[in-house]
Amino acid sequence: MTEKAQIMDGATLNRTVARISHEITERNHGVADLCILGVKRRGVPLARRICDYLHAFEGERVPLGELDITYQRDDLDDEGKRAAATGSEIPCDLTDKTVIIVDDVLYTGRTARASIDTVFRYGRPRSVQLVALVDRGHRELPIRPDYVGKNVPTSKSETVSVRFEELDGETGVYICEGDGK
Repeated sequence: MTEKAQIMDGATLNRTVARISHEITERNHGVADLCILGVKRRGVPLARRICDYLHAFEGERVPLGELDITYQRDDLDDEGKRAAATGSEIPCDLTDKTVIIVDDVLYTGRTARASIDTVFRYGRPRSVQLVALVDRGHRELPIRPDYVGKNVPTSKSETVSVRFEELDGETGVYICEGDGK
C-alpha cells in the first residue's frame, strides 16, 4: 500500500476521540450502565482511549472489553475462522446495558453486523451503539454509526489505514492506494 495523504495526525486523532467521548456522555446522560467493546484489532486501542476520556470526564471507569468477530464473519470458511479466532473478552453481563461497539473504520458494514451478532451471543443489551473513527462510505448493509470521528469519501481502490502507537509505533490516519480496509 502506498500512502496518498495523512488525514489525521496523533493530536487530531486524540481531539477527535475526546469529542466522541463527550458525545457518548451527552447522549447517554453520563456513563451509568455503559459497556465499551473494541472490535479486535484496531478498535481495541481506540476503545481504550475512549474509556480513558470517559473516566477523565465523568470520574467513573466504564467496563472495557474486546470483541472477536471471527466466528460471525461471512468471508472465512470454518477452518479459517478457527485459525483466526482469538476470543472475545467481555468484562460484564451485557443484559440491560448500553453496549458501545468501537471500530476504527466503517466501510461495507459487514464488520459492524458481525459485531452486533457477537454481542448478542453474550446477552441482550438494552441498546447497541456504534463508534467509527472513520466512515469511508461504500455501505453494503443498512448500517450507520452513532458516533463518527470523520467522514472520508474514498474510492474502492483506496484504503484507510488507522495506526496506533501501541500497535504500529505511531498514531495517525492515512489514505492509501491498495487493497484492504
